[in-house]
Amino acid sequence: MNENNYYLKKSKAVLREVRKSVIGKDDVICKVYMAIIAGGHVLLDDIPGVGKTTTALALSRLMGMDFNRIQFTPDVVPSDVTGFTMYDKQSGQFLYRPGAVMCNLLLADEINRTSSKTQSALLEVMEEGRVTVDGETHTVPAPFVVIATENPVGSSGTQLLPESQLDRFMISVSMGYPDHQSLVELLRDRQKVNPLEHAKTVLTREEVLNLQKKVQEVYVADVVLDYIAKLAEATRDHELITLGLSPRGTLALCRMTKAAAYMKERDYVVPQDVKDVFKDVAAHRMILDSKARYQEKTAREILDEILDSVPEPKVEG
Repeated sequence: MNENNYYLKKSKAVLREVRKSVIGKDDVICKVYMAIIAGGHVLLDDIPGVGKTTTALALSRLMGMDFNRIQFTPDVVPSDVTGFTMYDKQSGQFLYRPGAVMCNLLLADEINRTSSKTQSALLEVMEEGRVTVDGETHTVPAPFVVIATENPVGSSGTQLLPESQLDRFMISVSMGYPDHQSLVELLRDRQKVNPLEHAKTVLTREEVLNLQKKVQEVYVADVVLDYIAKLAEATRDHELITLGLSPRGTLALCRMTKAAAYMKERDYVVPQDVKDVFKDVAAHRMILDSKARYQEKTAREILDEILDSVPEPKVEG
């Protein structure tokens, strides 16, 4: 249990330090961190300038991760993402030149501004942790996390991400504007120095990998697994949802609930953990029926209805 206490203490220290750089967004920061320790990828869907990049950069520094950023534009090509082979005159061989994905934490900025071909280049890496260039496979360093940002659909030059791509993100969260008090605090703090400049490594890469293993060991009782399956099935049966939660999405929900339980200092999952993360895991995976648009209902509102309609099981603590 001492080891668990050590990692919990370190996790709290990471979150405390990130909060110095991104003020007033405690819930979002915690969920992004939970997705990382659950071994997932994160989609931040929001307007520019609300702290998406700062969050990714702060986490990479505090967790001892190599950080790369790729700004997606229509002219970014797949080899910018995966890397390419190049002829070396001195050795007389073709050498692999690593792309942006050869890092621990990749910030894929404005992912919905680039071509489908470039987006799909990210798919293999996100799912399998490796890239194939000219028939040769290269494994990305572990841990490997993609934090992608997208501007709301409708902004100039954006296009919808395909369902297969969206399904690979464990959670999708929105930062939103800070409240008045947080904005005043931000202005006061940034008068002299940016807290990000003083961010020191709290966790090493090896510790992040150990932490991911610890999260996987969290126990999920059969009644909770049954509850997760019922919620997933309810999304598929709902009249306003055309495409519900896939098996991959359901597995992501299970992994995310383990991280939620771990951060609450428990080694087992309770139904409340499922409810806390359900909308973040499921909302971006839903394809709504046209009736939902007529009724002006969002995916999150429909998921709230599903949470109310599926009975919560009793778990002995």
